[in-house]
Amino acid sequence: MRAPREREREHAVVTSAGLLLYRNGAAADGREARPASDGPVTSDDGRDGTALDVFIAHMGGPFWRSRPRAWSIPKGELETLPDGSEEDAFVAATREFAEEIGVPAPDVSYRELGTFRQSSGKRVVVFAAASALEVERVRSATFALELPRGSGRFVDFPEVDDARWVPLHDARALVVAGQVAALDALVALLADDAARADREP
Repeated sequence: MRAPREREREHAVVTSAGLLLYRNGAAADGREARPASDGPVTSDDGRDGTALDVFIAHMGGPFWRSRPRAWSIPKGELETLPDGSEEDAFVAATREFAEEIGVPAPDVSYRELGTFRQSSGKRVVVFAAASALEVERVRSATFALELPRGSGRFVDFPEVDDARWVPLHDARALVVAGQVAALDALVALLADDAARADREP
């Protein structure tokens, strides 16, 4: 019989944290994409000449190689601290971004977008920020996987094998289903920002 603490760990809800970067996308007239901080973004439909881009990552390894919805907000699990508590979600999000993408998280102003539940039951705390990040090459941390299973032979795979800016309307069809709500929350947040700006004298 398993001890109570072992059963608690088995049924504990896993919490991850990630960064959702966004920018104004390339305009219909071919102008260069620019950070969202350079101007208002009210929606992703391009009515003001620009569309919203988000920075997402393709998950590495054979499981995700040919699966639909294999993209994700760069994220990772919160670590357990020596005193048994969980680390700060934003600290975890920035650490995981650097590990998965291979560059430090942009030094910009972040806002907590919310906590979103995925189909696996995992909760993801998402922080959003406008950024002009450019990544020439993804240099992700790796993980070892036994292939074939039971063979004793382990192969290293990158946690992330691609990362790029994607138009938000495309990202909705690419990210794991549980993260679509985070994209919608981002659009709502930016729409609120634009409406508040319109009310200011």
